Amino acid sequence: MDKKRFSLVGAMLCCSLLLSAQANPNSHREPSAEGAPNTFHWPHGYRAAVSLSFDDARLSQIDTGLPLLKKLGVKVTFFVQPGGVQQRLAGWKQAVAEGHEIGNHTITHPCTGNYDFSRNNALENYNLRKIAAEIDGANAQIEKLLGVKPRVFAYPCGQKFVGAGLDVESYVPLVAERFIVGRSYLSESPNDPTIVDLSQAMGTSFDDMNFAQMRAVVDEAAQQGRWVIFVGHEIGRRGYQSTDTGALGSLVRYLKDPKNGIWLGTVGEIGSYIQQQRTGK
Repeated sequence: MDKKRFSLVGAMLCCSLLLSAQANPNSHREPSAEGAPNTFHWPHGYRAAVSLSFDDARLSQIDTGLPLLKKLGVKVTFFVQPGGVQQRLAGWKQAVAEGHEIGNHTITHPCTGNYDFSRNNALENYNLRKIAAEIDGANAQIEKLLGVKPRVFAYPCGQKFVGAGLDVESYVPLVAERFIVGRSYLSESPNDPTIVDLSQAMGTSFDDMNFAQMRAVVDEAAQQGRWVIFVGHEIGRRGYQSTDTGALGSLVRYLKDPKNGIWLGTVGEIGSYIQQQRTGK
């Protein structure tokens, strides 16, 4: 075969391969972070997953939330502080008895000192040993009060670092050692189950949202096969750090409607499934 004919055949072969790839866009999948094909299947034909979570052991979560959640027939994840639990201990024991998940939210809720409420409990003044004591102390107190050992954690204010400047350190590894899931806050996206770092999973606020806004988040996640972890605080009238009871009821009914194909589960339940899919155990 002469050089001109060889070049012509090569060019035709390259064009053929290019057209084939364009005709079948699924013939190539980007690898996941662990090198496996970027594929994931939710159980039972679900299109996406949603978890409902509430932080800080606010009184309204027991006084208003528990009766509403029981009526709706839904289990949620409460990320609590021991002090808040003690204020409504009987109610929190009832929450455990009714199947709600209890997560760790530290003892004193340290955040950046840029917030007035944490000026004297600033993460900038913490080190890894001190934040580890916060986490382990909360676990021990929660287990003593409620008889359950938390499997999931929520970063106070969604912040994952201690120290300042050249001494800043991430405490994500401490969370990864202790929990199935560490949940963030005010994140920009739901979680892609093919790549999400479970030790710092995204958390989406649904305080001060109406049902249409909540549904829009869910519908977008369903199109992409993602996991939404909603984050609320008070349960009552819609407002700053308050999830509206009417919107919450509409959301739960929407999530439970089989035609929408959404898995509604606790943070630990869905996190465990993702972990199992990765490990095969």
